[in-house]
Amino acid sequence: MCEDNQTEVTVFLLLGFQGLYKYKILLFIVFLVSYIVVLNGNLVLIVLVSTSDHLKIPMFIFLKHLAVTDVLITTTIIPMMLDIILRDEKEVSVTGCFIQFYMSGLFGTLQSFLIVIMSYDRYLAICNPMRYNSIMVPHVCLKMIVGSWLIDFIASSEIIIIFQLHFCGLNYIDHYFCDLGPVVELSSSDTSILLLVDFVITILNGVIPFFLIIITYIIIFFTILNISSNSGRKKAFSTCSSHLATVCAYYGTVMTVYLVPSDESSFNTNKFKSLLYFVVTPMMNPIIYSLRNHEIRRTLQKIIANIQIQLKTK
Repeated sequence: MCEDNQTEVTVFLLLGFQGLYKYKILLFIVFLVSYIVVLNGNLVLIVLVSTSDHLKIPMFIFLKHLAVTDVLITTTIIPMMLDIILRDEKEVSVTGCFIQFYMSGLFGTLQSFLIVIMSYDRYLAICNPMRYNSIMVPHVCLKMIVGSWLIDFIASSEIIIIFQLHFCGLNYIDHYFCDLGPVVELSSSDTSILLLVDFVITILNGVIPFFLIIITYIIIFFTILNISSNSGRKKAFSTCSSHLATVCAYYGTVMTVYLVPSDESSFNTNKFKSLLYFVVTPMMNPIIYSLRNHEIRRTLQKIIANIQIQLKTK
């Protein structure tokens, strides 16, 4: 609770990109265009997989749900950030701040789970192809996706502890969204339990999935090396190259944001680093699969050709 001479904080003030106000129009345009690209690229993937029968296979079904999470996590962050850029700062209620943090963490964790499932899918396709069709049947894929959502909701239970925090006096957050670190620094409550729970959740939701993916790909690579023909090795590697690129993009940005030491002298540098996670990775996934996967390219080309034919006949 707050002391007698302190006021209970009911709103936080997000400061956005301080020191870059003279570039705010440029920043707004860049991030707006990036957001539009993320939405369009991922929505195209979602529509293609949902409407094309030959794309309704496990890998593309998981890819569709990954695209959904990309749209959701970006939408959780970018619209508010655009508003902050135009206004130079923005007030957000304490509850609204907690909800934004919860949603961004929820969708980020779900991305991690989906990437693990996709790596298991690639493991079966390359290391155990004879059993692939009998294991990766539609109802099993659905159970994996639904199970990921359920585990994600349970694993994000730290929000219950966050809602118990009290805030007194200072209410400004030098960021463009409600991240856990700045919020904890403002709290006048004991945050030791919250930080311990957050550490455990990070291990369960981030570190363990990462090592599972590493182990899976070690097995995959040894399996590919044991294939006798060069053409067989190339074909096997091509089936997992797109997903491997997604793994590198996702965990590469996560490590850059959370493991590379922060530059305390440049808050804006740290903010731009976090944009790698919220903007660059969601933008890269559709590009990776469009460039690396001939089924996606072929389906997209067919749709574009049909649209052109329809326009010419009018």
